[in-house]
Amino acid sequence: MTPLLCHSTASIPNPNSLMSLSSTLRLSSSLLRRSFYRFPLADPLCRLRRTEPSAVRFFSSRNPRSDKFVVGAAKRADEQLKEDSGSNNGGLVVSNDDSRIVPFELHKEATESYMSYALSVLLGRALPDVRDGLKPVHRRILFAMHELGMSSKKPYKKCARVVGEVLGKFHPHGDTAVYDSLVRMAQNFSLRCPLIQGHGNFGSIDADPPAAMRYTECRLDPLAEAVLLSDLDQDTVDFVANFDNSQKEPAVLPARLPALLLNGASGIAVGMATNIPPHNLGELVDVLCALIHNPEATLQELLEYMPAPDFPTGGIIMGNLGVLDAYRTGRGRVVVRGKAEVELLDAKTKRNAVIITEIPYQTNKATLVQKIAELVENKTLEGISDIRDESDRNGMRVVIELKRGGDPALVLNNLYRHTALQSSFSCNMVGICDGEPKLMGLKDLLQAFIDFRCSVVERRARFKLSHAQQRKHIIEGIVVGLDNMDQVIHLIKSASSHSSAAAALQSEYGLSEKQADAILEISLRRLTALERKKFTDESSSLTEQITKLESLLSTRTNILKLIEQEAIELKDRFSSPRRSMLEDSDSGDLEDIDVIPNEEMLMAISEKGYVKRMKPDTFNLQHRGTIGKSVGKLRVDDAMSDFLVCNAHDHVLFFSDRGIVYSTRAYKIPECSRNAAGTPLVQILSMSEGERVTSIVPVSEFAEDRYLLMLTVNGCIKKVSLKLFSGIRSTGIIAIQLNSGDELKWVRCCSSDDLVAMASQNGMVVLSTCDGVRTLSRNTKGVTAMRLRKEDKMASMDIIPASLRKDMEEKSKDISTVKQTTGPWLLFVCENGYGKRVSLSSFKRSRLNRVGLVGCKFAEDDCLAAVFVVGYSLAEDGESDEQVVLVSQSGTVNRIKVRDISIQSRRARGVILMRLDHAGKIQSASLISAADEEDTEEIPSNGTVEAVSL
Repeated sequence: MTPLLCHSTASIPNPNSLMSLSSTLRLSSSLLRRSFYRFPLADPLCRLRRTEPSAVRFFSSRNPRSDKFVVGAAKRADEQLKEDSGSNNGGLVVSNDDSRIVPFELHKEATESYMSYALSVLLGRALPDVRDGLKPVHRRILFAMHELGMSSKKPYKKCARVVGEVLGKFHPHGDTAVYDSLVRMAQNFSLRCPLIQGHGNFGSIDADPPAAMRYTECRLDPLAEAVLLSDLDQDTVDFVANFDNSQKEPAVLPARLPALLLNGASGIAVGMATNIPPHNLGELVDVLCALIHNPEATLQELLEYMPAPDFPTGGIIMGNLGVLDAYRTGRGRVVVRGKAEVELLDAKTKRNAVIITEIPYQTNKATLVQKIAELVENKTLEGISDIRDESDRNGMRVVIELKRGGDPALVLNNLYRHTALQSSFSCNMVGICDGEPKLMGLKDLLQAFIDFRCSVVERRARFKLSHAQQRKHIIEGIVVGLDNMDQVIHLIKSASSHSSAAAALQSEYGLSEKQADAILEISLRRLTALERKKFTDESSSLTEQITKLESLLSTRTNILKLIEQEAIELKDRFSSPRRSMLEDSDSGDLEDIDVIPNEEMLMAISEKGYVKRMKPDTFNLQHRGTIGKSVGKLRVDDAMSDFLVCNAHDHVLFFSDRGIVYSTRAYKIPECSRNAAGTPLVQILSMSEGERVTSIVPVSEFAEDRYLLMLTVNGCIKKVSLKLFSGIRSTGIIAIQLNSGDELKWVRCCSSDDLVAMASQNGMVVLSTCDGVRTLSRNTKGVTAMRLRKEDKMASMDIIPASLRKDMEEKSKDISTVKQTTGPWLLFVCENGYGKRVSLSSFKRSRLNRVGLVGCKFAEDDCLAAVFVVGYSLAEDGESDEQVVLVSQSGTVNRIKVRDISIQSRRARGVILMRLDHAGKIQSASLISAADEEDTEEIPSNGTVEAVSL
């Protein structure tokens, strides 16, 4: 017999056919998605294939050495196919010896075959059923174990026996797929409520593989028996034939709870996938009952009973926005963090450790520990000295030891950002509903289960009702026979055969055939009066049972009540506390501020607007009168403008000479070395051309009771609430309205109880209360702060905290003492490098718009550069514990102790603080409070900002 051949219509393939095939392969996925939701899938194979049964199809193969399609070699058949190819337009032609030709388009055949394959994967493997929440392989495993009698009260049996039973009767696939599915149903870290009890090695959360099936044993879990397998023998679900029509298997299990939400599911099909999170059993019963009571309940009302998923590995769910999206639309992103706590390892050295006790769902613990170790080795994670896994059968415990002084919160945030300790669970709640894959929200899933459960309960009730009615019918006949016992016995004795006796009983007492057979089969020992009473009681019980079943079937409300009752019984029996905790957060996304340590830093800005951030130990402590250290390279004709100390998380407010304020975080300013020139401010802030930054204020918190005090060069002062600067646009906002020729120069933070000290370049000082300055809005002008003499301008301003006012008031009573040995003091810094300390008690408080008192005397070419209030922190000997940083116009920096500056009278000239032979004049000065007592010439200092002056 000549073999069947398939050939293209020409020696070179038709380009249209090739393009059709390639486009079919590219668009098959999208075509599949559209087709799924357009056609029901009850009998997809019959709908897709419309070819004749006798038609035989062949697919052409491509020769790797040629671009031609090669399909056969019989010359006679080839010539016949060429003659008939003119009308096929590039189609695929199939022929046999009887010359029967079936024209068929290649792209249609590819589409239909692909659809057939896709549907078989969707319905037969990858997607779970909405009704019982199981894929076919899981359903077949549970049913096979149920048929083998492997209940929770029976001994364990080998898993190999279960796998063989499933393969041989229900699931004609590989044994590995079946065993892996069985193992997963026994893992308490994979399922929220395991369905199988395992005995042996069933894997671990470290992704260790389970032992071979010949070594492990299993049996059903009580929850699986109660939730999925009960009532299976009461005609509650349909049974279908297996793959070879030799056995019957349930199309779905009669689940009493929505198992799809209880344990979740995940699977990848063709063209779509599913990923459903697990939930808490108790909460699931509560939300199910709530929907039964109120079918019109909104999603917000349902969330009161089940607020979020409950993962078997615990963790912390960050926020509810992703949960809301998943429950509303079926798609959402749930951010889950591992649970960790800080433990003190050594109280003496103050060394801490981060203890990880829970990790996100589906996270490999061993891989997580290895990833942390790699990040520590690569210097991505700082502050970690050791990591070890101390997990055992009692629970998880991963110990991450920190270095001395390490911040546990910062280390945790870095772990959340760089490792799987924080991960997201992408919800895609797709399941088979009414024979179709469907994307469903929470309410849709619950409603679909309720409808299915109503059907199960109704079928079970009808099954029981039918059996009860049949049994009652037989009992009624037996009672009739017992009431006429003597006549029945006589009739039976006189009958010639079993059939004639049955016929006689039916005609004599009006019994049915089943009743007559039941009387004939009754034994003599049941003819006693006691047995007759048992039949009578059974008849009454059956009557009552039939009445209840008929009442149950009369209305849907009664069925729903029974569903609720059975669900509550399961809750009382199997519920457990929630493992995954909820944290009220917008999202779990970490920003830069969460992983950057809030360390102290130095910030320098030049006159031409170059700014840089440096570490606090860049400039070491030096003695008074030394030259100092250069702050770095400066541009031509540039000079240092300001120098301050702040923390990395602070909001840095930049005030320009035009009264505009800009804002950025301190850590966003690029960190540079001491010799670097810095970054232009115009690259960080949206400043106008020619605008200069004249004052910088770091703010850690925008408190209600804090204010910004602004002072201009011409002596105009203004107080504005700090809260008004919490939301600054990228283009800046107005801080103060200026008069013509004036510019904003100094800005300080203060409270109403503080004092303000203002000094002019000629050394005049005004001491006033901040409460005396009226609070104004942003877009206004200020009031006169100090009455300046001709050609005199403001030189500096500083704030005296309320805590120092009491000491100052006590010392002001004795003004005869010229030199005070205890603080607080006013520290004067002159442009030529001179300075001194003067007791605050030497100055009387006055109102604004005054000339002031003489605070310092100068040489002819000298003037005041800055004024500070010192004495905030005192050492044990009563001396100042602060330090002052001086910056010259050439960029030279000198850092000296305040205690080395002598205390003098108001009219004294002072002592040399910094030698300025070639460095120009003092450009700026900053005051910091040292944390440690320095006793050497060069010791790094960890200070906090007290004041900044120009």
